[in-house]
Amino acid sequence: MRVLHGVWSRDTLLLWGEGEHEEEPPAGAHPFAASPAELREVAAKAGIDPGSPDGAASVLVLPGTAVSPAPSGSADTAPAELRPWRVPSLALSAAQADTLLTVLDDLPVAAGPALTHLRAVHAFAERLVLAGGVLPDLVGQPPHARWRPAPLDTAESHLAALTDTLPAAATAHLDPRERGDAARLCVLAPLELLTDAAARRLATAPKRHSPSAGADAGAPGAAHASETTPAARLANALTGQRTRVDDGTARALRGPLREWRSRVRGGGRAQLLFVLREPEPESSRGGPRPWTVEFWVRSTSDPGLRLPLEQVWLGEGAAWLPEDVGTTALADLRRAVRHLPALRRTLGDLAPARLLLDTAGAQSFVGGAAARLTSAGFGVVLPEWSGRGALELRMTVNEEPKKRGRGGVGPTDLVDVSFEALLRGPGSGEPLAAEELEELAELARLKRSLVRVRGRWMEMDPERVEAALELMRRSGGGRGRMRREEALRAAIGAVETPLPVADVVADGPLGALLDGGAKAEPRPMGTPPGFEGKLRPYQDRGSAWLRFLGELGLGAVLADDMGLGKTVQLLALLTDERARAPAPGPTLLVCPVSLVGNWRREAEKFAPGLRVHVQHGPDRPTGNDLARIVGACDLVVTTYGVVARDSDELSGMPWHRVVCDEAQALKNHSTRQARAVRSLPAATRIALTGTPVENNLGELWSVMEFANPGLLGTAADFQRAVADRAEAEEGAGEGTDLVRRLTGPFVLRRLKTDRSIIADLPEKQEMRTWCTLTPEQASLYKAVVDDMAERMAEADEKERKGLVLATMSRLKQICNHPAQFLGDGSALAGRSGKLDRLESILGEAVAEGDKALCFTQYARWGERLAPYLRSKLGVPVLWLHGGTSRADRERMTEHFQTVSGPVVFLLSLKAAGTGLNLTAANHVVHVDRWWNPAVENQATDRAFRIGQRRDVQVRKLVCVGTVEERVDEMIERKSALADGAVATGEQWLGGLSVEDLREVVRLAPEAVSG
Repeated sequence: MRVLHGVWSRDTLLLWGEGEHEEEPPAGAHPFAASPAELREVAAKAGIDPGSPDGAASVLVLPGTAVSPAPSGSADTAPAELRPWRVPSLALSAAQADTLLTVLDDLPVAAGPALTHLRAVHAFAERLVLAGGVLPDLVGQPPHARWRPAPLDTAESHLAALTDTLPAAATAHLDPRERGDAARLCVLAPLELLTDAAARRLATAPKRHSPSAGADAGAPGAAHASETTPAARLANALTGQRTRVDDGTARALRGPLREWRSRVRGGGRAQLLFVLREPEPESSRGGPRPWTVEFWVRSTSDPGLRLPLEQVWLGEGAAWLPEDVGTTALADLRRAVRHLPALRRTLGDLAPARLLLDTAGAQSFVGGAAARLTSAGFGVVLPEWSGRGALELRMTVNEEPKKRGRGGVGPTDLVDVSFEALLRGPGSGEPLAAEELEELAELARLKRSLVRVRGRWMEMDPERVEAALELMRRSGGGRGRMRREEALRAAIGAVETPLPVADVVADGPLGALLDGGAKAEPRPMGTPPGFEGKLRPYQDRGSAWLRFLGELGLGAVLADDMGLGKTVQLLALLTDERARAPAPGPTLLVCPVSLVGNWRREAEKFAPGLRVHVQHGPDRPTGNDLARIVGACDLVVTTYGVVARDSDELSGMPWHRVVCDEAQALKNHSTRQARAVRSLPAATRIALTGTPVENNLGELWSVMEFANPGLLGTAADFQRAVADRAEAEEGAGEGTDLVRRLTGPFVLRRLKTDRSIIADLPEKQEMRTWCTLTPEQASLYKAVVDDMAERMAEADEKERKGLVLATMSRLKQICNHPAQFLGDGSALAGRSGKLDRLESILGEAVAEGDKALCFTQYARWGERLAPYLRSKLGVPVLWLHGGTSRADRERMTEHFQTVSGPVVFLLSLKAAGTGLNLTAANHVVHVDRWWNPAVENQATDRAFRIGQRRDVQVRKLVCVGTVEERVDEMIERKSALADGAVATGEQWLGGLSVEDLREVVRLAPEAVSG
């Protein structure tokens, strides 16, 4: 069996599964359904008696076609219809379902989406039991004892989340017209029964605390001195397997149980509330006044209804409270003593209403007891200053006028900076004098964290007070000079300061960004003077956005899809700057060697007025010669290799801007190449990349670290606080949203498939084509897996990693063809399910007179495949690989683009994934899958790009049940992560302002450090 599924029907879990494909299933039967014997085997492994050997059949309404339902996990883009299918099923009771879900992770079968969701419901039920969120009840006729969920503070929101995430597979047994209304019931019904099953299991488990619904609720399995009372008989029914309760017991208990449930569920029940009051000001005749903890009660159904307990004793204003509110309040006070021992002083009072504390006691209450009381279910109200640092810093930045008149926050320019300590809260804004800080520091040395300053109380961190005092003691009262980049990072909290920077006073571009004084936004660029050509509207908006961020001294990541003209947008920006006086200074563009010539040709074509120099080759200028050339240039084009070798010399040049093309070259931030590029000083930076995220979010951090150093914190902090959380969500969730918020204003990504961006490009239809292994392939596959298992047992950890990678490569070769794996030059026909499928796909394309591209990552396999396809298809089959000369590459490309009639172009993925325009093809086939979705997309873009006039069909061949299926799943996760973390489109661009950027740079340090 491959996948185990389950749907909850009334009071049972119907278990079914997907197994191997049957040759001729009965009419209406699910062709992939697991047999009753397979279901019983899984149940037995879970420790469950499977019951009747005949099993039962269930009817499920599933998506698919008239031939068969869609396999679990299928990503087929073809339209699906809902049809009924009959499947063998195994009915499990709530107790058996509890057992199965407890050991589900240990079973040798994958769980389907409905069963995975049910496991989350089961985990919630266990949590309610262990937290005491259960109540005893009598249900049904004849009556049965049952543990039922009781609401906790977070239960309702958790239940809503479970309902919202209910997968469609969990309602497959229902009429499709009723599924929407039944979604909540499909969560509530199993939650009710699984809570009872879990409570009984945990009550009898050794060395486990029995669950209870608070101190009043009792506990599952609680021992009783006599078994003759109704309560004792109920307790036995709640802990044993027999749940039946006799009619006499039921009559005796229904009233008390109803009253109990009403109290716990908020029907007039009152919660005890502790309210901390500050002491009144000291009088001239009296000493220090005490702090007061007042006792209140409030309604759990309407928290706005609250009353001092003192008035309850007087019988005033308590009509909305239950009659026994006084009794329950006293019981709650006794229960709260364990969390606040000082309450013992009040328990002897006839009508306790408050607790008096000195400052040390109040400090202890705020720092510890309040949290303990809240966790125990009591309400606590603290003064508004509680839990917040009361001291802050004001940062003042004075910039000297620019000598050259250029805008931007130049990282190397020095600015004057001063800090002042401010008091937060009413009356704040006035800086504290050094004498006041000295007094606070003296109190801090006495371990006093609650102090009175300027007539009001505040909570402070003693260590921070000492640090602030030390800052003020420095020469000039906290004044100094620092680089603009350091000032920006200090202002947004990206570097540590003694106290948080809450207020920034600055002028110039830094002030526009940080102190709220500017309201700038991107201005339309149009076609700049001297630019040869016409910008498309989206290119105009992209260039204007680059200019806007550059004027603020911020970096940008232009991540447009390949073929949308990132080169043109940058050249338009440079041409626009060139037309203004004075020119801002030279731009250094770093790119791969293969793109140097392209940049030079594109600059000559679109921006002939730019002064361009190529810094590459063994005879490249150095020293004074280079400095003289750079000073007279608008654009200097160089390579990543040259920067790594000449970083010291290039770092000494007066760059206005540094641009990295194909900036994914920086994705490994610790490489010498990445470090060298980041070391280049410039007023602003731009990263150009069509793939800002290829494998993980650490790559996005690396690109952003180049564009805006320090904005996302350190790599380790970003990975821990942001990336790990987002990657676990696989493309959707709060962590992914946070990544988009942190990077969104600095990353612009438009896609070719977005009709609002470019309307003259046809459709791209992507689909998986599932292939099966031949017996020979399956035999070789099993032998390799068995060999790996034997060798893994004897290998150390380092050897295991290499062994796994080598084995996966061998398995992928077997999926292609036995002859590729064996390397024996044997015949190809009839031995590979994938090759048969490839022949069929290409045969259909050829019959239609179409042209097709086929990509493989294996050059040797391509050498075997090209002549074979040529003989089978009877049309030209071109073969391009890493050893193909430049002349042959250009000749084959020209032939493919211009010749009439069907042609197949077989290409090596690495050699031909970029740099080719093959729009004559309207079919793309990925014979084998590469680990990186970005690489596959770049290969597909050889055909799907500007200039394509027909819809492009992209097929990805995947062998079912093999490592290729796992690779496909991994690629999908990476694609979801990239799509989720990097927003696409430009709807936000029109409303972008300095205020948006200000909020992001202030959010960044808080989010990353969290």
